[in-house]
Amino acid sequence: MLQKHISKPVGILDIGSNSIRLCVYDASTRVPIPLFNEKEVCSLALGLEHSGKLNPDGIEPALNTIGRFISLSKAMDVKRLDILATAAARDASDGEAFAQTIRDRFDVPVKILSGKEEAHLSAKGVLCGAPDAHGIVCDLGGGSLELVSIDGSDFGPHATLPLGLLRLAEASGDDRAKACQIIDQHLDKLEWLTLGQGKPLHAVGGAWRSLARIAISFTKHPLTVLDNFTLDVSEALDITHLVSTQSRRSLEKIPGVSRKRLLGLPLAALLLERIIERVIPSRLVFSIYGMREGRFYECLPPALRSQDPLLSVCRRLAATNSRFPEHGEELMTWMEPLFPTETAHDRRLRQAACLLSDAFWNEHPDYRAEQALLRVLRLPFTGTSHSERAAIAVTVFTRYQGNEENQAFIDTVPLLDAVSLERSRQTGTVLRLAHTLTGGAPNILNRTHLLLDGDSLVLTVPAADPAWKFDPDRSFERLARLMGCLDSVIRRLDHL
Repeated sequence: MLQKHISKPVGILDIGSNSIRLCVYDASTRVPIPLFNEKEVCSLALGLEHSGKLNPDGIEPALNTIGRFISLSKAMDVKRLDILATAAARDASDGEAFAQTIRDRFDVPVKILSGKEEAHLSAKGVLCGAPDAHGIVCDLGGGSLELVSIDGSDFGPHATLPLGLLRLAEASGDDRAKACQIIDQHLDKLEWLTLGQGKPLHAVGGAWRSLARIAISFTKHPLTVLDNFTLDVSEALDITHLVSTQSRRSLEKIPGVSRKRLLGLPLAALLLERIIERVIPSRLVFSIYGMREGRFYECLPPALRSQDPLLSVCRRLAATNSRFPEHGEELMTWMEPLFPTETAHDRRLRQAACLLSDAFWNEHPDYRAEQALLRVLRLPFTGTSHSERAAIAVTVFTRYQGNEENQAFIDTVPLLDAVSLERSRQTGTVLRLAHTLTGGAPNILNRTHLLLDGDSLVLTVPAADPAWKFDPDRSFERLARLMGCLDSVIRRLDHL
């Protein structure tokens, strides 16, 4: 099995009820960005509800897929490969024999996860992206539904139910009324679901990600990133009810949804609808992370695991893309006096923008601001809401003097409230001023002071230093206006 404190690529081979997937991650990073991610549908749980056994037509294709993935892992220098089997192998009478066949044929360890282990790994996947996540995690696969209550790293009650899409379809005969009855029979036993009332409900799994794509299309949401796409309860119930009652022909007209997912979408929507009605969460949050990412998170060294996932990605991008990566932290300190009452949330977004403020310097000048905006919106941030992404993106766009008549900017603005938009403009303009003054070079800003003095924005610089024989560009005056100041003042002192 995987060991901690490793730097070689981490391989996780997930033997699921419907598909078998290999993900290979760079173990030296905080965020699980796959170096390789491929799956093969083998439908091991097909027929399990009635026969109690694995799908005989899926066993040999599954073994062939597993053999191929093991071979690829060796070629990728994955020294430790975690092979995890979930609900189908756990519940089938021949599941252990199947696992033993894998061990014997390929000389590898295989672990069949218990329901509790699978539920906790799914929860850890959510925590991998959002360490302070709370509420209830629900992970839907082909063979089972995992539910677990979380409050950060503290886990509460959990349940594993035979409500995976393949099994639910077989048990109900694809009859909606019968499916409702089966779902309710299982959920009615879970009185602890009320622990999630008024807290986020985190939806994990491919079927629910497809549902998120439909919701994005229906609501005309301006950002198509699935991770942390959020719906309020009324929106979530409207979407789930609509999809759960649609015919396949109607669903086929929706762009962006895999045809392979269409058959199970109404049942997936129905199941989520029934869960929402019982939990009554504050909102529905879709996560792209689940069991595999939870296992990755488990294996991170403690120092790496404790890093903020957003800032970790930003620091990595700054280190590889910025001319002077250390300048980002200087920027944070320099502009601190302008934001004396900021919250920890706003400070985190400001720090992310500072780190990224020079990461796009090598884009074509005519498109630099737009490219920076679009790239920030689509970067593999984790645990970051769409409004937070937009705030960072608008800040960096402003730093590069983006034209606010740009269509990409116009499309992004609805993700922000008025206060967040104004703050993003302020921070971006400070960054613009700082880069104008220093050319992005380090150890220059610390010779100056920027502060608010009554109704004035004041920049104090050393009088004798030739570097400060300058006329500031219009960003200084614009910043003063954005900060609510009546004027902008440059003070030149002999000693600072």
